[in-house]
Amino acid sequence: MVPRSATGTVDSPTVSARPAISTRPDDADAARFAALDASIVARGGDTRSVITPLTGATLHELPQSTDADVAEAFSRARLAQIGWARSGFAHRRAVLLRAHDLLLDRREELLDILQFETGKTRGQAFEEIYQAAAVTRYNALAAASALSGHRRRGGVPTVVTTRVRYRPKGVIGVITPWNYPLSLAAMDVVAALAAGCAVVQKADDQGALSVLALREAFIEAGVPADLWAVVAGDGAEIGGAVTDRADYICFTGSTATGRTVAVKAATRLIGVSLELGGKNPLLVLDDVDTEKAATDAAYACFSSLGQLCVSIERIYVDQAVAGEFAAALVERLEGSTLGPDLDYSNDFGSLAGPAQLARVQAHLDDAVAKGATVLVGGRHRPDLGPFFFEPTVLTGVTPDMLCYAEETFGAIVSLTVVGNETEAVMAANDSEFGLNAAVLTGSTSRGLRVADALEAGSVNINEGYRGTFSSVDAPMGGVKQSGLGRRNGIEGLRRFVDPVTVSATTGLIGLPRTASEFPPLVPVMITLLRSLKAIRRR
Repeated sequence: MVPRSATGTVDSPTVSARPAISTRPDDADAARFAALDASIVARGGDTRSVITPLTGATLHELPQSTDADVAEAFSRARLAQIGWARSGFAHRRAVLLRAHDLLLDRREELLDILQFETGKTRGQAFEEIYQAAAVTRYNALAAASALSGHRRRGGVPTVVTTRVRYRPKGVIGVITPWNYPLSLAAMDVVAALAAGCAVVQKADDQGALSVLALREAFIEAGVPADLWAVVAGDGAEIGGAVTDRADYICFTGSTATGRTVAVKAATRLIGVSLELGGKNPLLVLDDVDTEKAATDAAYACFSSLGQLCVSIERIYVDQAVAGEFAAALVERLEGSTLGPDLDYSNDFGSLAGPAQLARVQAHLDDAVAKGATVLVGGRHRPDLGPFFFEPTVLTGVTPDMLCYAEETFGAIVSLTVVGNETEAVMAANDSEFGLNAAVLTGSTSRGLRVADALEAGSVNINEGYRGTFSSVDAPMGGVKQSGLGRRNGIEGLRRFVDPVTVSATTGLIGLPRTASEFPPLVPVMITLLRSLKAIRRR
């Protein structure tokens, strides 16, 4: 790993000179962040210092909400939702499409904020901008066709007519994490807005500025300010307060916390969608171009330095190409750039903070102590910033090691040689998780066949995660311990509405209402049922 300066020259690993584009916010940034913070629903005056992972310095003082603040946010959101639902699909579409354009127009500011808050590279931050804009456009244009009322067949043809309409659930509670604050917020919030709902969002403190900047664009586009409220604070207290009041919950985070959210939702008999943990596998088959496969694998594993729910953490490579692939992966990672610059000069960025650094170091130390080998990486890089860590590939990982089955969520991947395709599939499926999987192969048809055998909510062929992640017309979610429900696509829109069935009798033939009316009609109804079966009518 080599740090790169803004001029493209290679620096000594111990040099700490800053690039031309500063990684420290200036006075104008501070004023901007304070203006964003003012839109948090928090009246008590308590704040929390939030750092930037790039330098460890304080980025801003984030107001902290209370239970009373959450109650106020829901009260205002419920009133705003009534008018928003009545405004109609055409109005909501126009507002959301204006927001789409504002996101693109403000991309540079949003990129800066994302890098300041998450420590990821500018290229990987841009993926969030792209995703948020794509999700906004999709939901704006798809909502009317997906959620407009439509006719269904009545129980007695010509006698009963039936329609289904979709009623917005009300106020949606959205709880989002720090790692992809912009795109993960958009995937839940925008669909809820398009469906005619209001939102109270509990943003993670480390990602709150990104959420607030996203919300600001939507407010300026025409979304009523009370319709989308943002609260911040302790996860258990404020997240719990949101869960206790919402009409539906969207949660993205750990499996352990997701179970708690699910129990709360079940107690209240409300719906919930959960995107939880993953230990995502990558299968490298024996027909790959090893150089290309290594480049694909490096990005799949270490985009956002592995701090992405769909990042790859396990690689299973066929023994026929294992040596070449491993050598190519090492060469790719050793030649990559790691740094904090607010430009497109780096391949990989920083871990998000001390907790992530501690977890990565603990998983590495445990694995090495129990016999694993560091193939590449394995070093904390404080010369670049307090939480930088080299992308690390381990071999010889065994079931007694923490990183074997637990989600590391950052900078470590295991590489295991397997005998054949079947062995690779069995190893990939041997996990309590099932969020994402990937297959690298020289044959798309072979990749599709292998994908059918993998136990995951999404499978990418010759890509790590971006194919399915960017396909906003298709549902996204996990199986097993990786979650419930789906975001994106029609499925993502319809989770925010309740279908209401409305039937009317035509009066052509009266349905029986008294005992004496049944005998002459029963033979007619039997004949009707047999006839409908004969013509294959559902």
